[in-house]
Amino acid sequence: MSWYRFLRLTAAVLLALPALAARSAAQVESTATRSNTMDGLFAKAKAWKDLKVFRVCGDPNNLPFSNDKQEGFENKIAQLIAAELGDSVSYRWWPHRRGFIRNTLNAEECDVIMGIPAGYDPALETKPYYRSTYYVVSRADRHINVTTLNDPALKELKIGVNLIGDNYTNTPPAEALAARGISKNLVGYSTFYGEEHHPSDIIDGVVKGEVDIALVWGPLAGYFVKHAPVPLTMVALPDSDSTGLPFAYDVAIGVRHADRELKDTLDAILTRKRDAIEAILREYNVPMIGSTH
Repeated sequence: MSWYRFLRLTAAVLLALPALAARSAAQVESTATRSNTMDGLFAKAKAWKDLKVFRVCGDPNNLPFSNDKQEGFENKIAQLIAAELGDSVSYRWWPHRRGFIRNTLNAEECDVIMGIPAGYDPALETKPYYRSTYYVVSRADRHINVTTLNDPALKELKIGVNLIGDNYTNTPPAEALAARGISKNLVGYSTFYGEEHHPSDIIDGVVKGEVDIALVWGPLAGYFVKHAPVPLTMVALPDSDSTGLPFAYDVAIGVRHADRELKDTLDAILTRKRDAIEAILREYNVPMIGSTH
């Protein structure tokens, strides 16, 4: 699966695709990253094993997943893993857009990507540490009871969806609606974040009445629904659609294909610290479905 196809099918939310487009990686790299004098050493050593540094490829502006203040749940899970390794944490910050893998993991600027979908070919994945799906989000006071994309009401409601392009064929729910002939009543919210667009915009659209419902990836929905100024409801879509598009995904950590030792080490930590990781996810109101064990 190509990087672009991955973005289309997952709404870019699993890798969280926001971005400060005008900020270069050099501008957003924090003091937590390694110094230039260490570059050669890191290139020749296993940082996590030999130099005791857990190097993470991260997006600097993508809550609830990550930011350069390390306030996201992926930041917290990375800190937990580093503590198990006896390592410090460093970050290579780069917006999750096209070229992210090439400029971070494949360039050996960092060693792990937190939060990739299981089955994502460009990286070797660990065992999954949570599973979630897309949710129908609406205001509680509207009493909208949509539980499936086959509901006839969807032809009349204004529906918020995350978009990458302008043709309403990006996220799995948007593609599934298009297959049903539903597109004119869709309202698109950008998955590329910056000064004008924010991760919470699609939930704010529900709050403000810009849209009647929004179809949102679970971790994004759960976090911003929890912090919304009015009561909102969340209803899980099924794992997959009748069109064959998946809505639910296992989420894992990605490493380079050659780093099997690191992958095996992370698998052991994910098993050993399962309860602590799930506690972090619950703190951020990440809705988890099924079992990843």
